[in-house]
Amino acid sequence: QVELVESGGGLVQAGGSLRLSCSASGRTADTYTMGWFRQAPGEQREFVAAIWRIGGRPYYGDSVKGRFTMSRDSADNRVYLQLNSLKPEDTAVYYCAASLSSDRVIATASYAYWGQGTQVTVSS
Repeated sequence: QVELVESGGGLVQAGGSLRLSCSASGRTADTYTMGWFRQAPGEQREFVAAIWRIGGRPYYGDSVKGRFTMSRDSADNRVYLQLNSLKPEDTAVYYCAASLSSDRVIATASYAYWGQGTQVTVSS
């Protein structure tokens, strides 16, 4: 079992940057494939990025590719999401999630553990 806590959200102007953090307690984050998702009001939860438990490069959703960067700090048991060149359409609650599987990382159903979310608001 793992508990996830996100932080780092806030209000930022378009073109700005934020760094989201997700801390994992319990089993180490290296045990899991870690993902970031986001959900805007009235919308379905959308895949943002994932990093596999077995290593390798992060994988990104098309809407954030080239602007967002996901990383893992094994020593600190955290994953991060660097958000650059933010747009108003990036406004959403951002969730960190953990999966014991390495398959279908873009699907919410693949993740057994979720944080409470952190709000990101981008003003135009």
